[in-house]
Amino acid sequence: MLSFLFRRLVPGLLFLTLLSCLPGRLAAELVWSPSTGWRIEGGVLAGLGGPEGRNALELMNKGRLAEERGSTGSALSSYGKVAKKYPNSVYAPEALYRSGKLRLVRVQYFAAFMAFQQLVARYPNTKRFNEVIGEQYRIASNLLDGKRSRVWGLFPGFTSRSTAIGYFEVILANAPYSDYAPLCLMNIARAHQQRKETDEAIDALDRLINTYPQSLLTADAYYKLAQTHASLVDGPYYDQASTKESVTYYEDFMILFPNDVNLGKAAQGLDGMKKMLAESKMKMADFYFYKRDNYLAARVFYNEAITAYPDSDVAKRAKVQLAKVEAKAAGKPTPHVEPGQPKPKKKRFWLF
Repeated sequence: MLSFLFRRLVPGLLFLTLLSCLPGRLAAELVWSPSTGWRIEGGVLAGLGGPEGRNALELMNKGRLAEERGSTGSALSSYGKVAKKYPNSVYAPEALYRSGKLRLVRVQYFAAFMAFQQLVARYPNTKRFNEVIGEQYRIASNLLDGKRSRVWGLFPGFTSRSTAIGYFEVILANAPYSDYAPLCLMNIARAHQQRKETDEAIDALDRLINTYPQSLLTADAYYKLAQTHASLVDGPYYDQASTKESVTYYEDFMILFPNDVNLGKAAQGLDGMKKMLAESKMKMADFYFYKRDNYLAARVFYNEAITAYPDSDVAKRAKVQLAKVEAKAAGKPTPHVEPGQPKPKKKRFWLF
């Protein structure tokens, strides 16, 4: 009994061992010739077929001949049948690839993207993987730029920038370590900014700098993050969380990328944000000084205004105000008020 099993199993094990030792030979290549049609060249699987293989081959030849004649609809029909009925055949990846390319010719972006997606999802080891990811990226970019997919390949549909965002996310999932990944995140951020979805844009840029710190786009991501946070600042009377974030990203950008072409603009942006932060501290200090006579709180906020931007005009005004606070707290006459500063109200005494 054991000898029987040995005789039956050993040949199979030897065959599997042979296959594992020759990984480069497993991938058969499809070659098209008008005279012979599709044929399989190379690979251990060359020549293996059966009824399903012959049926798939017949449909592939029919589709390619229709394609050569310019009968796109007929070609798509044949390729679709191969992908659906014979997904395990060697012809299925090529059928999906050619379907995607034909859909692109007809400007059917949605259908083309789905055909390419089926190809990379079902057959991730396809030799066309990088090419297909590139095609998907171009489709998403076209949609983001406002180009319209055609209905039935004839009539322009509606613009669909939201679909473009989803497509970029799909590409990220398909090829997270490709050169297209940081480009996708940058485009996702741009799309959200166009749609006034600032939080989502910030999230995409943040993902880019954290996931791909060595990318050539990382510098732009830092700069755009600083600008985007700055766009959320409403003025010195409001919460300054976005101002602080903007200052942080401007400073990081200038430290990490000292030779970037946007360094001058970043310096101007940083100057504006630091002035805004210092001015906000001034407003708080003035409120406690003039409205509440709370000299301790006023002193704290004037000092914070100086710390926020020591070399600014705001810091100079804060120092003048600090002198007034100290004089008030000590009961001394208020120092001369600089032009433009609010004067304290005089107390009135009524005689009856």
